[in-house]
Amino acid sequence: MVDDMQTAASFELGEPALVCRWRLAGGRLPLENRHLRALRRREVGGEPVDVALVAWAKQHVEWTLPAGAARHPDGVLMLVVDTNGQAAMTVGPYEGLPDVTLRALGRRARRAELEGVETGISPESLWVVFEGTLLWNVAPGAMPSGATSLVEDLAHSVGLVVRRREGLLADLRDGEVVPSEAFLVSDEHGVVVASDFAGSEGRRFREGLERLWEQTRKE
Repeated sequence: MVDDMQTAASFELGEPALVCRWRLAGGRLPLENRHLRALRRREVGGEPVDVALVAWAKQHVEWTLPAGAARHPDGVLMLVVDTNGQAAMTVGPYEGLPDVTLRALGRRARRAELEGVETGISPESLWVVFEGTLLWNVAPGAMPSGATSLVEDLAHSVGLVVRRREGLLADLRDGEVVPSEAFLVSDEHGVVVASDFAGSEGRRFREGLERLWEQTRKE
């Protein structure tokens, strides 16, 4: 493992098996506890992530993140774990998504879904409002990513009905589900409302995350 965030990018890792991209705010990690909780539940090569790696990541975030994020305080923290369990962490600039149509967000959700098959948790998922219910593209029993766990909790706190729907992406493609709105939930991008299916619920969650980021910057 690499103990210096400034040299992490040049560290010689083997083949990446897990890549986590977590959004920063003011040089801090607003969803730190949720991200670390999700990291403990991820897998590398079919085995749970080593508890020592999780401890290292937590220490790294707490002790050295402020210095590492000096150039990109509102950037993205990236944790890379290779097939041998070696890890490196670095911080880079944040770049927004150029295309936020439902089709584009669905493609991202599909790639994340495949990643979830390999690592146990998808870093991004698609959510839609359909017939008064919030449908979440995830398999029954699957564990949520850090950002997704927050959105799920927020949805329950305001009384929204949330249902997991494995195969939601296929249902959207085949026209079995025609949503009134849609949005992507991402550890890197937060809540991204589909430009062609925008609505009040997606905006509510996006604004909730943005308030959290702003609060973190002020602390």
